Amino acid sequence: MAKDHQLSTKGVRAGQVRTEFNEHAEALFLTSSFVFDSAAQAAARFANNEEGMVYSRYTNPTVSMFQDRLAAMEGAESCVATASGMAAILATAMVHLKAGDHVVCSNAVFGATIQLFNNILGRFGIETSYVSPTRVEEWEKAVRKNTRLFFLETPSNPLTEVSDIAALAKVAKKTNALLAVDNVFCTPALQRPLELGADLVVHSATKYLDGQGRVMGGAVCGSKALVADLLVPFLRTAGPALAPFNAWVLLKGLETLELRVLAESAAALELARWLQDHPSVARVHYPGLPSHPQYELAKRQQRAAGAVLSFEVKGGRAAAWRLIDATQLISHTANLGDVKTTIIHPATTTHGRISPEARRAAGITDGLVRLAVGLEAVQDLKADLSRGLEAG
Repeated sequence: MAKDHQLSTKGVRAGQVRTEFNEHAEALFLTSSFVFDSAAQAAARFANNEEGMVYSRYTNPTVSMFQDRLAAMEGAESCVATASGMAAILATAMVHLKAGDHVVCSNAVFGATIQLFNNILGRFGIETSYVSPTRVEEWEKAVRKNTRLFFLETPSNPLTEVSDIAALAKVAKKTNALLAVDNVFCTPALQRPLELGADLVVHSATKYLDGQGRVMGGAVCGSKALVADLLVPFLRTAGPALAPFNAWVLLKGLETLELRVLAESAAALELARWLQDHPSVARVHYPGLPSHPQYELAKRQQRAAGAVLSFEVKGGRAAAWRLIDATQLISHTANLGDVKTTIIHPATTTHGRISPEARRAAGITDGLVRLAVGLEAVQDLKADLSRGLEAG
């Protein structure tokens, strides 16, 4: 696959390796182990002196095809897949951090990410400071001598705040810290953090990379030295591996990624414009609207504004719950990135396990509703939301 091929071509063609049967679709290798030609070959592969498949926990042809395709799409030298997006974040932390290290993290990341840094990594002597995703000066002030990692999501979940990746990359490099960007909302179809100076890109492949809510998966992309050389041994020992079947499904998802994300982004923009004029809505958070604080940055950094938006319903939690309960078409579920539009109340679900103080700091109000727009007709989505908004 040539580096100058367009993203849509890479999504369909990159990474595929055919067997002796010369199949057109990617082969699915449902096997836990692989047979060696000789004892010498087995010894060489176990010692990493010969390339080849050994055990599907860390080497599998279907998983390798997914890794190579996503790496091509992100413009990365290397990609390692994991069992889930959270497994990808954990693996990144485990191979790049040690006891006594310090992390600077956006305070607008997924709730489970905060739980991971605080409640799990914190038990092993890794301390995390939380700062605004949009104020670069807070990241600079939070840096310590032992800071080893910057971690952020952009756009953020659920307020769609947009971080300046290039500016934060400069701060990280000055302090010899790695910058890891969770690219779950944009995917490489809309944003390529490595080109903006990030060291690592993390994915929950469960979301848009699959695109139809079928399987779980995760991935980390970057240089070979930061990804494959460190993460493959970690997978070999710790085992948070991506299943071959899931990798095969994700390969199929990547084939339509660009088409889906661009269409969903266009629908989200239309809905955001409609919602901001609705009398029951106090505010809409969407980087495609000129009212968004990082509108200009999003235009420079992203190809489109994405398919996720959030909005604040007048009347607080009671009104937000009435809206959600009144919808009949939109799916009430915490997942996103699906062709089916989903709706959720972040304060009591995805961010319900973090403290009220942390929610307030992140701007997650009781009236906030998150909408992840799919591929239904926009008129039908408007009608469904109107039913809910009028219920209040």
